[in-house]
Amino acid sequence: MKIGKYEIKHPIIQGGMGVGISWDKLAGTVSKEGALGVISGVGTGYYQSDEYQIKTRKDKPVDVLNFYSKDALTTIIKNARKICGNAPLACNILYACNDYGRIVKDACEAGINMIITGAGIPTNMPEFTKNFPDVALIPIVSSARALKLICKKWKRYNRLPDAVIVEGPKSGGHQGFSYDDCFKEEFQLENIVPPVIEEAKNWGNPPIIAAGGIWDKKDIDKFMDMGCSGVQMATRFIGTFECDADPSFKKVLIDAKEDDIKLMKSPVGLPARGVQTNLQRSMKEGTAPKVVCISNCVAPCHRGVEAKAVGYCIADRLGAAYQGDLDTGLFFTGSNGYKIDKVISVHELIEKLTKGE
Repeated sequence: MKIGKYEIKHPIIQGGMGVGISWDKLAGTVSKEGALGVISGVGTGYYQSDEYQIKTRKDKPVDVLNFYSKDALTTIIKNARKICGNAPLACNILYACNDYGRIVKDACEAGINMIITGAGIPTNMPEFTKNFPDVALIPIVSSARALKLICKKWKRYNRLPDAVIVEGPKSGGHQGFSYDDCFKEEFQLENIVPPVIEEAKNWGNPPIIAAGGIWDKKDIDKFMDMGCSGVQMATRFIGTFECDADPSFKKVLIDAKEDDIKLMKSPVGLPARGVQTNLQRSMKEGTAPKVVCISNCVAPCHRGVEAKAVGYCIADRLGAAYQGDLDTGLFFTGSNGYKIDKVISVHELIEKLTKGE
């Protein structure tokens, strides 16, 4: 699979997972194994290192500069490079992030090869990479209409997407659809991919990557046969030794039943998919942690207004999950997360995905 000037041996992108689920160990190892490793740029202030100081309050990164720490992101990318060498490496940065443009520049300055952006329509993404022409730009869309809008806006920068990820409503975390639309047949991945492939032909025909609910080689072959150049998979990589998540996060998925994985409201204003755990029970009982905006993570939350409305702070609860807090953590997963039954190596997983079970 070729994206921009970069060749990737296997047509597999490991989806970005914040806070702290796909950082240096996972992304570096995935790239080393010939797929595309993706570092999440979200919540880097939780990354522990002796190389810098993060300003914290109640053990949480204070405000945007600390939650999206440039020093931490630079260190994560540097440490991933120690694992994968010169293999292509990407960074996923949500468009909903406060300080989005600055984080993109931080990643580029740290030597990242590709930027992947979803959670919004990144109409001005090229503005922040104009001094880094070799950095490949990959928007995530959920419709041909969104791709058309992005390409029209990008023409003013003389850029077009180097690849496009089409994400259906079975992915983990935030969805590009309303709650009801997530369950409608017309919005399922196999039905939204063909129109995006057709629209892409009007804009330089970039590689199309299918994402959301893809699990095994059979799924990969299905979307490659439809005309995709590759797939993006995130959830399945949680079940690897190299995944940066705490072991208890992995155990939450191993123990989860299919019925435990639900769509829930989020302060971002979009439905999000995760495992129902003690957090949701405590929210119903009124015993969940009090919402106090410390990190100011995403613009749509309006500094905690939406968090208070839905009953939890997404930065705090994802941070707790990364640290293995089973009582107050928020554990995002795709719809197939319950299928993880043991932890294996990234090498073994790539073997399964490329050669079959």
